[in-house]
Amino acid sequence: MRILLGALLALLAATGGAQAQWRPDKNVEIVVPSAPGGSNDKAARMIERIMQEKKLVMTTLTVVNKPGGGNLMTMNYLNLHPGDAHYLMIGTPTILTNHIIGASALNYTDFTPIASLFTEHVVFAARLDAPFRNGRELAERLKKDPKSVSIGFATALGSHNHIAAGLLARAAGADVRALKVIAFKGSSEAMVALLGGHIDLVTTAAGNAAEHLTAGKLRVVGVAAKERLPGPYASAPTWKEQGYDVVIGGWRSIMGPKNLTPAQIAYWEGTLVQVAAAPEWKTDLERNYLSGDLVLSAQFKLDLAREYADMKGVLTALGLAKN
Repeated sequence: MRILLGALLALLAATGGAQAQWRPDKNVEIVVPSAPGGSNDKAARMIERIMQEKKLVMTTLTVVNKPGGGNLMTMNYLNLHPGDAHYLMIGTPTILTNHIIGASALNYTDFTPIASLFTEHVVFAARLDAPFRNGRELAERLKKDPKSVSIGFATALGSHNHIAAGLLARAAGADVRALKVIAFKGSSEAMVALLGGHIDLVTTAAGNAAEHLTAGKLRVVGVAAKERLPGPYASAPTWKEQGYDVVIGGWRSIMGPKNLTPAQIAYWEGTLVQVAAAPEWKTDLERNYLSGDLVLSAQFKLDLAREYADMKGVLTALGLAKN
């Protein structure tokens, strides 16, 4: 990660002329699609704090919370400011899924992807007395009878946590549409239902299950990451280790309104590379089991196109795709 960030800094320094053509000259808003206190809000406030403390941005910055409609309030608000790089938003996979399931006419192509910052990989947490002991047994059970496992997640049908369950079912050769799923308003509610014995499995961000895993209250039978996570997850195998190609997480990104110029994009790329290099940023990622895979605009656009296609495939299998 250190070598990658160094290379990015050198590359962006070489394009300093482009950056010099544009700098913020008024307050910058970082718009968050959820209420204060959640992971989206925490990410925005950490970015704001590092930018201000290290004087990476010489104007004021404000975190603006616009919850509601599964990112729709934030997306509609940003869409009112085309070409204005003083407005940024925290982007999540909901931007993709909203369009696929027909919840929004706006797609990721209606915004300017600036950088993907980190990923919250999905873990599959099971009750201690669940009718399967490991990931392979879970996959085999889903293949034989998809309705034999009750799966909970937040926050809605079609979310990336739902897609994670669908990816495993598809990889196992199960009937994806026959899965027994329950959508909860929040991950904490899903965890309560799991620990209370009301459901068999929860697909959720690693940070949401870590405390219960450490306390020995549940088992993690699979991690949807490329490699094992640290701390209490060190003994939890990835799905790839168990023979299933399931890698998915809830990434967080910075996106701008449509029609931003190359100079505006370059400015924010350079600033975010410096944010990602800050020790406090790295510490926060490690504390919350987040993968700090910084990806800048050009590659991020390609990744979004590929992920949109992948998600559409799963959501079509689930019977939820409209676009």
